[in-house]
Amino acid sequence: MNTSKNLMKQQWQEQEALNRFRLISPLLREDMDDAKRLQLRRQIAQENNISVRSLYRYEKAYAEGQFSGLKPADRQKHRSQMLPDNFDFLLEQAIQLRKEVPERSVAQIIFILEAEGLVAPGVLKRPTLERHLYKAGFGREHMRMYREARESSSKRFCKPHRMMLIQGDIKYGPKLPIGKNGAKVQTYLSSAIDDHSRRLLSSRFYDNQEEAIIEDTFHQAILRHGTFDACYFDNGSQYIAKQIRFSLAKLGIRVMHAKPRSGKSKGKIEKFHQVVDDFIRESKLKDIKSLDELNRLWEIFADEYYHKKAHEGISEYYESLGAAVPKEGITPLQEWNRDSRPLTFLDVSVVAEAFLHHEERKVDKGGCISFHGRKYETTPALIGHTVEISYDPVSPDTLTIRYPGIVPFTATPLQISSYCNQEQVIPASMLPVQPETSRLLDALEKKHQESKERLADAISYASLRK
Repeated sequence: MNTSKNLMKQQWQEQEALNRFRLISPLLREDMDDAKRLQLRRQIAQENNISVRSLYRYEKAYAEGQFSGLKPADRQKHRSQMLPDNFDFLLEQAIQLRKEVPERSVAQIIFILEAEGLVAPGVLKRPTLERHLYKAGFGREHMRMYREARESSSKRFCKPHRMMLIQGDIKYGPKLPIGKNGAKVQTYLSSAIDDHSRRLLSSRFYDNQEEAIIEDTFHQAILRHGTFDACYFDNGSQYIAKQIRFSLAKLGIRVMHAKPRSGKSKGKIEKFHQVVDDFIRESKLKDIKSLDELNRLWEIFADEYYHKKAHEGISEYYESLGAAVPKEGITPLQEWNRDSRPLTFLDVSVVAEAFLHHEERKVDKGGCISFHGRKYETTPALIGHTVEISYDPVSPDTLTIRYPGIVPFTATPLQISSYCNQEQVIPASMLPVQPETSRLLDALEKKHQESKERLADAISYASLRK
């Protein structure tokens, strides 16, 4: 039970760290002057109903300990005894009432909850409910901002250096006969493209469009080319998933999303997808039978055609700045290679750890856990305990098992051999003990002897009375 609570606490701490990173991520830009940063810090504090001092503290914690430094201190927090037991439910209802009519005041929301019999009159206080609504992102200022936000397209932009912003997106690819009995299966191209140079950092076709392909794309991009400042996604379910945001945040990478229906803000990668259309048309002329062959041809196409072909967008960017552009233009590869900003590579183990998935499993009486329909061996010492498993979603056959007090180890799928495994080490507490005698019979014999002695004493005293 304590282990489960500890794991839940760790998950809460990581979620809080992610929330804090979201708050300070706009303040981490290196090209921002102090005056602009101070103004932005005040704006973030006001919009999120926190103090400027708290933001300073988060920034300092991140500077000293990166993502781990943002985790809350390991101490127990208790809800105020003044709040009703069903406060979580009441807050949920209050948020729903605020969503229905953003102009509703906190006093009106409390009146409705009392009138509906959900809470006794006088139990909910206006300052308390208002504070929790702000913390949940449904304060009056939040609702005003949402109400006044306009659904306008973004202006065109281009970062001045490579690895300042990376754009990611998915595009439908050709159908391949890679299904059961040669059935046609839809493929999807997941790409990460540098905003400044338009160079592809990672681009590959997959046979699905699940969250895992996005994680793999950015995992490979960081391993090959190093870390970057921020990435820019649309609002697809794969890009708003918690895992990709968490993985990138652990590496200090900010995540930004385009406004709904603002196609122009994703213009660079949309322009790139037109090049992908050229490849797909050509690929249909080849008799491609496998995903590996499709990716091999795509890699050749990207390296020999896309990266080495002059890009109009790059020339247009320099012309807008009044800079001279060569007559033959500038290719993405040329622009990437001539950039003065150095690449920052991370240790492979650090990157791998950031992209691992984490779940919990209970070890059964055979010392195994179940994962994705398969059994994995752990160790008999963990029988009956709940452990944390870490795995790479692209290759989930290997799991890392973690449990407090035990060095993390790797578990592989269970293989049933012809004989029992005699080399497994059973904990001493679980080993059978060969007794030297029967303690029950010994105890009964002792008790019987005591009974006989008491009886003899009683007979002796009876003869004296006579």
